[in-house]
Amino acid sequence: MSKGRQPFTEHVTKTQHAPVSGRLGWIIAGILAVLVVVLSLVWATAVGKQRGLESLRSKLDEATTRLANAQAENQQDKDQIAALKARVADLEQEKEMASQMAKGLENELRADLESKDVTISKLQGKLTVNIIDRILFDSGEAILKPAGESVMRKIAAILAGHPELKIHVIGHTDNVPIRPEARSRFASNWELSAARALAAVHFLTEKAGVDPRRVGAIGYGEYRPIADNATPEGRARNRRIAITILPDELAGADTVPSAKPNASSDPAPRPATPDTPEPAVK
Repeated sequence: MSKGRQPFTEHVTKTQHAPVSGRLGWIIAGILAVLVVVLSLVWATAVGKQRGLESLRSKLDEATTRLANAQAENQQDKDQIAALKARVADLEQEKEMASQMAKGLENELRADLESKDVTISKLQGKLTVNIIDRILFDSGEAILKPAGESVMRKIAAILAGHPELKIHVIGHTDNVPIRPEARSRFASNWELSAARALAAVHFLTEKAGVDPRRVGAIGYGEYRPIADNATPEGRARNRRIAITILPDELAGADTVPSAKPNASSDPAPRPATPDTPEPAVK
């Protein structure tokens, strides 16, 4: 037997080393499998996190856009509120100025005109100058007397400083009917009241310099009394010319408060027209 070969020892060595090598292979394979699983889990986790991050970024972008839009709308709302506040302030200032002008006009009218025959009243932003007919017209007439012309000139001079205001001249009578012999000229108290209102309007526009576009004439006849027609004093108060001064926006409204008419009276007023009959004795 050769000295270099030791069959028995070689066989024993191979027998001892073979199981160790097999186990090592399985261990390595197991480790690799575990690493693959771990890496897969890590990869899946990373991919999930990346997708989650992208989703969060998308939501953040949407939220940022919504916030920017909300901020823009909020700024727009603030600008609108500021503009409205500025407009309100302007309107308040205009209202205050109008109030001061109206107060000044009222004081001026009272200082220059108010007497036992001329009274000044204020109702719902409208100033009214009530003039008893005896200083304006002779009984049953619709032609202004010199004293009436003087009053109208004073009113025109005061109103010249307030061109933005409108003027309604309103004729009123008592409830004494027109005499039969005069009915061919004045069919009723409506015609007489309208003729007197028109006489005042013609004087204001043709002789006192008032712009005709500012002035209107109305005849209410006996249907807006301010006193009892059962007494001479009451009838005298009811025979009057009312000059109502009001802003343009109120010019289309009724110019005097309603009063309860007499039971036998027709409550509907008749407006003055250009073809109102010439003045005649009542």
